[in-house]
Amino acid sequence: MLAGERLIGFRSFGPDGQVPGWDYDDAALDTGGGLRPSLTGQGLGRAVTGAGLAFGRATYAPPAFRVTVASFNVRARRTVESLGFERVGSFAARRDGRQFDVLVRPEGG
Repeated sequence: MLAGERLIGFRSFGPDGQVPGWDYDDAALDTGGGLRPSLTGQGLGRAVTGAGLAFGRATYAPPAFRVTVASFNVRARRTVESLGFERVGSFAARRDGRQFDVLVRPEGG
């Protein structure tokens, strides 16, 4: 995501949005992303994430989106829940045992 020529955030799709430890399947398109750290806490997360999801919807037309969020990241979880994602489970990452939540949002009809 750009604001003028300045990178403010990013969104990836597919395996880049997965964290080893969950049994991912093809029922949803995984997506991950981030916001420039200096911009967090300013109410931009929903707009930036929403724009990324709109791009993903137009490009990939998935049946659903799935996000994996570190359980401690309350801000990120609140943002994706405000965009219609619902928690479907949680797990400990294989790499370091940190807890993650998996949330899904169905698309279209």
